[in-house]
Amino acid sequence: MQNFLPDIIQLVYLVATGVFIVGIKRLGSPATARSGNQLAALGMLIGVIVTLFDQQVVSFNFIIAGVVIGSLIGAVAAKKVEMTAMPEMVAIFNGFGGGASALVAWGELSRTLDPTMLEVQDLVTVGLSILIGSITFTGSFVAFGKLKGFISGRPLTFPGQNIFNLLLTAGLFGLVGWFAVDPEYQLVFWLLFGLSLLLGILTVLPIGGADMPVVISLLNSYSGIAASMAGFVINNNLLIISGALVGAAGLILTNIMCKAMNRTLGNVLFGAFGGGDGGSGSGPAADTDKTVRETTPEDVALQCAYAGKVIITPGYGLAVAQAQHVLKEVADKLEAKGVEVKYGIHPVAGRMPGHMNVLLAEADVPYDQLYDMEQINPDFKSTDVVLIIGANDVVNPVAKTEPGSPIYGMPILNVDEAERTIVFKRSLSPGFAGIDNPLFYKETNQMFFGDAKKSLQALAQALNEV
Repeated sequence: MQNFLPDIIQLVYLVATGVFIVGIKRLGSPATARSGNQLAALGMLIGVIVTLFDQQVVSFNFIIAGVVIGSLIGAVAAKKVEMTAMPEMVAIFNGFGGGASALVAWGELSRTLDPTMLEVQDLVTVGLSILIGSITFTGSFVAFGKLKGFISGRPLTFPGQNIFNLLLTAGLFGLVGWFAVDPEYQLVFWLLFGLSLLLGILTVLPIGGADMPVVISLLNSYSGIAASMAGFVINNNLLIISGALVGAAGLILTNIMCKAMNRTLGNVLFGAFGGGDGGSGSGPAADTDKTVRETTPEDVALQCAYAGKVIITPGYGLAVAQAQHVLKEVADKLEAKGVEVKYGIHPVAGRMPGHMNVLLAEADVPYDQLYDMEQINPDFKSTDVVLIIGANDVVNPVAKTEPGSPIYGMPILNVDEAERTIVFKRSLSPGFAGIDNPLFYKETNQMFFGDAKKSLQALAQALNEV
């Protein structure tokens, strides 16, 4: 039996890998995402248990304590976190994942009495795990700070920062090579560790709030790659495969996000674009000389109740106001009056990939009413009313009409093609891109100023009277 144990362990690893793959596949649809997440968690649990026995851990005291404490923190955080804070929570998860990978590599190196006895390829993987994990750790926490607001969402730069970052990156790869050749020289290791942490900070600071969905998906990819490197360090096939899956999925998602913004990844990382607060203020901007048509709950209720089709396009303002449940109530009332209701979701609406889908799913919005940008755009021409709840840049028509605009060429929701648009917003302030939206001043648009939740509650009440 002892002879067959390594084969049995590898077989169980293979089963866990299969569970991971099925779980990721099921994450592709809102209808199956929850079970996919549970399957992936089960695969990880299997992998952790088998690894503990495979590595012949002498004492489980600290491991059990870590599992209990970590589980309690995770359970409490998952129950208490609001949907507005979900992007921050994802950023923290990415950071801890990268940091854990770096610590695994450091721990394995410390366990080796004589680092010179390690093969060069092993030392290279240790160095890369430290490099990528450390960048992910500090970069994710800077992203967390930007999302939370205690670090400015605007790009924070200094002269020559892009060149400095590129030189620092090249220098770090040089340090990885130096460490692989001369692991006894401890200063190289600590320089690699410290400068990697610094690079993570300097990489995310120049990125504006408008690009946070891309940053989060990229850092998610980094955390997977760091985990895969850590798998090579400890010679664990499951960690290599699972990390590679996360890394590949994150890169694919990053590419989707970039295409949705008509931006290259290089432009996101080095362009210092966007970063307005996107939602301050409580009424129309006092310094504008353009005509704004303000509306009332009763007027909106009449227009929607007698419409044939209403499309709702949510944005981050919906999450800020925690208005998803009231929005669902409004939609239910419209459907009871025979109105066709759909939801148009832009890929980068919100602060993280899929933010609006998760938000609406929490309010039990039917999955078949959620439409991606490519699916919903042809419908706007035949739509009577579009309710724009807290969205801005993703519906800004200058992306199609002004070549000099920083968002020119970005695919948007073509809400301006509808017969009527109604924008729910606190003020006329610009979105994260920091530019004005001419949709607000169109003759076919009306502005419904105020907190989205209170405005939708007033609309729901007014619909009872129609």
